[in-house]
Amino acid sequence: MLMYPHIDPIALRLGPLAIHWYGLTYLAAFALFIFLGMRRLRHPPFAAMAGPQAWTRKDVEDLLFFGVAGVVAGGRLGYCLFYKPGFYLTHPLEVFAIWQGGMSFHGGLLGVIAAMVWFARSRRRPWLQVADFVAPCVPTGLAAGRVGNFINGELWGRFASPDLPWGMVFPQSGSMLPRHPSQVYQFLLEGLLLFVLLWLYARREHARGQVAAAFLLGYGVLRFVAEFFREPDSFLGLLPLGMSMGQWLCVPMIVAGIALWLWARRQAAR
Repeated sequence: MLMYPHIDPIALRLGPLAIHWYGLTYLAAFALFIFLGMRRLRHPPFAAMAGPQAWTRKDVEDLLFFGVAGVVAGGRLGYCLFYKPGFYLTHPLEVFAIWQGGMSFHGGLLGVIAAMVWFARSRRRPWLQVADFVAPCVPTGLAAGRVGNFINGELWGRFASPDLPWGMVFPQSGSMLPRHPSQVYQFLLEGLLLFVLLWLYARREHARGQVAAAFLLGYGVLRFVAEFFREPDSFLGLLPLGMSMGQWLCVPMIVAGIALWLWARRQAAR
């Protein structure tokens, strides 16, 4: 079994300024979004668009700006509402204490959807077209975030068999028993694997909305699987049917992904 390597969360100190690895993973996620977004402009149907409807680098950069705002606002509000509603109801000002931690992917997703709707209306574009453009560019950002989770030694996994070759001890968990390095699992599943599948799928033209639907379905399924190895939040534990909060939040994603894909196919057939 392996020992967590105790990586210093601070990557670089410049006098009083401390640059954290977690911040650098966010910068990497933003850079990857710009890079992939520019590549996405070569894919159908975006490559064939001309005139006022043509997509440009400025659209990609503006989408990043709107998306970051949606991730931060939605991620924080989602965490407060999904995970600790009672606490934040009685301590409303704590909602703004982002530096204390507490972000939810599913809340961030809702924030990004709101941001895409705002962007689509401001540019007079169909919002499902915007969602299809963004979806394949997202998983690499998720992968970068999981690298940050591992460096910070947070979101560790459930207890693993001592025979598991990559079982890892996280002393900060309060136990010296081996655990699943679930951050690595999520990096590989909802990060790299989802990116490869979506990128290949999105290179061909599909009915409007089907690429976004594939993201919802793919992430929902892969995150649901990964949650079997991730330690549930200590203040929640396992919920009905032995499922974690993350798994319950993935269920509507999976249902929405299937429904959107079928709806898009029917619309295209008309």
